[in-house]
Amino acid sequence: MTTQGYAKPDILVDGDWLEARLDNSDIRIVDCDPYDAYGRAHIKGAVGIPVHHYIKEPGYDSDPRENPLVAPPDTMKELMERMGIGDDTLVVSYDSNGGLWSTRFWWVLNYYGHTNVKVLNGGWKKWYDEGRPTSISAAADADVTFTPRANDNLVCTLDYGVANVGNDDIVFLDVRSDGEWDGSNSRGNARAGRIPGAVHLEWLNFITDDSHQTIKPADELRAMLANVGATPEKEIITY
Repeated sequence: MTTQGYAKPDILVDGDWLEARLDNSDIRIVDCDPYDAYGRAHIKGAVGIPVHHYIKEPGYDSDPRENPLVAPPDTMKELMERMGIGDDTLVVSYDSNGGLWSTRFWWVLNYYGHTNVKVLNGGWKKWYDEGRPTSISAAADADVTFTPRANDNLVCTLDYGVANVGNDDIVFLDVRSDGEWDGSNSRGNARAGRIPGAVHLEWLNFITDDSHQTIKPADELRAMLANVGATPEKEIITY
């Protein structure tokens, strides 16, 4: 896999890298697709996510200005330990949807202080098409301890965002669909539209337009971002 030019090339791994490490007990491969899809087939040794409220616990009600859209620490701790992810575990996440869910899982782990996590570039579709090992068996249990340590620097609070609308040193990067950006698709929200002054690049622009949907080369990504003003000297806030 060509990783030249990425600021942090170690975040992405390819099939060769992962297949060579399938029997490494210190690695936990996480299938981020819905659990029924995991049950039908998955990468050999992978664990599924039994509940997807690691994003935010159902019914968990608090002031959105204080609480990021993630589950509280005790919920995260219980779920990660249930999945065999401990403080010393190297995690490799994947999905079959262009990295949409695997990168979200990557972010949530980073938010809770677990930075030893990578994303399989191309995910399940590329792995399957290349004829690499798959299974229908559940992953082996692991006796581990997960210690959540929230990093609030990875979250833009509502107050911070509102205070910085119009700040020339900050770029609000809207990665939602074109319909959400132009207001034609409200997705059931009370209001449609975008943050004033935001720039737009739908997230699908960052992956290749083919069946494997891998992350585009670094030079292409930089050119797209520079074209909308999202350059390295700016603080970028995505939504």
